[in-house]
Amino acid sequence: MGGKPARTNKQDEAESADSAHIFPIKPLNRAFFAGHPRQVARKLLGKVLVRATPGLRLTARIVEVEAYLGEADPAAHAAAGCTLRNSVLFGPPGHAYVYFIYGNHYCLNVSCEPEGKAGGVLFRAVEPLTGIEEMAHARGIELRDLKDLPKKEWPKLTSGPGRMSEAFGITRSRDNDCDLTSTASHLWIGDDGYRARNILATPRIGITKAAKLPLRYIIAGNPFVSGPKPKPK
Repeated sequence: MGGKPARTNKQDEAESADSAHIFPIKPLNRAFFAGHPRQVARKLLGKVLVRATPGLRLTARIVEVEAYLGEADPAAHAAAGCTLRNSVLFGPPGHAYVYFIYGNHYCLNVSCEPEGKAGGVLFRAVEPLTGIEEMAHARGIELRDLKDLPKKEWPKLTSGPGRMSEAFGITRSRDNDCDLTSTASHLWIGDDGYRARNILATPRIGITKAAKLPLRYIIAGNPFVSGPKPKPK
């Protein structure tokens, strides 16, 4: 029979690192983030995180996130009600909420739900697409190409919320309340047409409250996923 042969998962993985070179990245609109954190988290997998400043452009594919459900979620920062620290979560959807944790790294989240109702998604891991040398330098790893590292060492670039934030130069003073829907921002999220496969939901990790809720979403089989790595079903 004619037609193109079916794509394999390996082909998808190999080509994902080049997709940002081929297809334009279009920013996600505010309506994308205005839904329930569960739905937003799942839809974010496969989308592209972009750091764009004069002379620098970093892009990476989102492969692991966690949903936090607002004031009713004991593990969410919003559980304490609206404060000066977490006010972004109660504001318009699509804004960056950045906090400092364990005294040594920053975590990036995005606000969800309509304005006035708190909700958020934590970014746990991304797969570098462009600007890999710059990300590695920010992480204290010297290389010219991701292939220069043994495969088992790749996740050291952007696997885990702290590593990811360091690779992208994310800090609270620089990025908190940044509009992630606008290319005028130095940090934003876009869609390059890639569609994630093998999405799995697992319990959240690294927390003690409401830890068993299946609110961690991953692209199963992606080497940059942090923590437990369930295989695709």
